[in-house]
Amino acid sequence: QVQLVESGGGLVQAGDSLRLSCAGSGRTFSGAAMGWFRQLPGKEREFVACIKWRSGITYYADSVKGRFTISRANAENTVYLQMNSLKPEDTAVYYCALAPNAYYSGSYYRDSNNYSYWGQGTQVTVSS
Repeated sequence: QVQLVESGGGLVQAGDSLRLSCAGSGRTFSGAAMGWFRQLPGKEREFVACIKWRSGITYYADSVKGRFTISRANAENTVYLQMNSLKPEDTAVYYCALAPNAYYSGSYYRDSNNYSYWGQGTQVTVSS
């Protein structure tokens, strides 16, 4: 059974940085893609970033491009989201998710419906 556990959220001020981690277990991630999404209460989950595990190809939402970086540590089955220059509008619950294959183009991974496994989420709050 696949388990994804996020950590690293918290309360920061605008302009600060945070690094989120997502530790995975239960299957090999080679051949999969890992994504980060975020969600505000009453709103749909919003794509943030994705990385194809084997190739390292990354995709970003326009709203975070240049500020956020997604990466992975193969040996630890862990994916990271380094968030710099945080803004109040980045406030949300952040979720990591696994898509079972990495064969598709970037647009596929922007759709939360294409991810099969989800973590429990971690809160990020950015004060102005």
